[in-house]
Amino acid sequence: MEILPVNNYRNAPQHPKARITSAICAASLLIASGLASAGQADAGVSAGDQKASQAAPSSEAIRPFKIHVSDKALKDLKVRVQATRWPDKETVDDSSQGVQLAKLQLLAKHWGTDYDWRKVEAKLNALPQFVTTIDGVEIQFIHVRSRHPNALPIILTHGWPGSPLEFIDAIGPLTDPTAFGGRPEDAFDVVIPAIPGHGFSGKPKDLGWGPDRVARAWDVLMHRLNYTQYVAQGGDHGSVISDAMARQKPKGLLAIHLNMPATVPPELVKGIHAGEEPPAGLPDAERTAYLTLSKFFARNAAYGAMMVTRPQTVGYGLNDSPAGLAAFMYEKITEWTYPSGNAEAVLGREKILDDISLYWLTNTASSSSRFYWENNNNNFSSAAQRTTEITVPVAITVFPGEIYRAPKSWAQRAYPSLYYFNEVDRGGHFAAWEQPQLFAEEMRSAFKSVRR
Repeated sequence: MEILPVNNYRNAPQHPKARITSAICAASLLIASGLASAGQADAGVSAGDQKASQAAPSSEAIRPFKIHVSDKALKDLKVRVQATRWPDKETVDDSSQGVQLAKLQLLAKHWGTDYDWRKVEAKLNALPQFVTTIDGVEIQFIHVRSRHPNALPIILTHGWPGSPLEFIDAIGPLTDPTAFGGRPEDAFDVVIPAIPGHGFSGKPKDLGWGPDRVARAWDVLMHRLNYTQYVAQGGDHGSVISDAMARQKPKGLLAIHLNMPATVPPELVKGIHAGEEPPAGLPDAERTAYLTLSKFFARNAAYGAMMVTRPQTVGYGLNDSPAGLAAFMYEKITEWTYPSGNAEAVLGREKILDDISLYWLTNTASSSSRFYWENNNNNFSSAAQRTTEITVPVAITVFPGEIYRAPKSWAQRAYPSLYYFNEVDRGGHFAAWEQPQLFAEEMRSAFKSVRR
């Protein structure tokens, strides 16, 4: 990849109408920095590992960032995929033993032949991308300003096996609402960082990069961008990080929105984990949520247990075998999209391979798994996530294909500052990836009352 340093971004004009375009990032700043002929690094080197050809920028500098994966890395990927040593076929007629052989072979065949990484690379490079150092780690992020005045800044946080790619198709509806059925006053300035250890952000070399530390880094990032007030949104890891931000209550955080909230009451956590029958008298929505989570922990959570306990061990196989990485990620992608079991119909094969390729080409299987090791918590438990400590306004949208559908009664109890709760009829765990327009509409509705 290629990193283009420039030291004056922080002090640049910040008027909302001053939209940062890809032309400015890729041409004007590139020329100004004198790096038009900069060399291209092989893939697998994170932003934190790449050395600039000029003097090191100040610690708070925000530098334009472009991606260029080497041809050598892309060729190596295809060779490895084509040389996969496949296991024997499963002995069942469904996915109860894991990803079915024929299904993964079909995906891998396309990955190893016709799939073109350059398309998503160009799509990302058409967006304003940057990198900055926070707490000793390089944070790579996308930053798109709206052309509309008084746009509300929002920081969007991905999870696993997702990535910043989840939010790409929602950028238009969020930043340019009038082109997507909204009003000028619905506009957002969008910031999409990659969690440390994921994507093109740096890989932490020390301990402690769990949700709380990332949450603090996100607040530093927003203020470094000269935003004095903003909102935060997240699902999966992003929900946990957004919860942490709300607990910390940094100056300027107006509200958070979650699509995977931690609402399970303390008295039900043990029974859910043990697979016990739901207590008598639970309302239908609560009983359904209880049983759904009980099944999840019993049959579908082994991936998390592996990453929570042995992220380094997991990495040896995932970092060495594209097919192994694809199987590990594809299982959850296809299981958690809505309707479940056919991610290709929901997302399309190319988007799935874009996401898997991002993990492969940045060599982040182990480093992303370590976030689970650092977190090591029940992400659905209100007590574990200390949600009752949150006083920042909280908004929740329940998508039907989420790992569990949080009942409103649980949400109201878990989040005393809950001010917005809505259930929609489309979308799953990867809400913005699956339903970008609906996701943007929910952001408009959820944050309408906190705009100032």
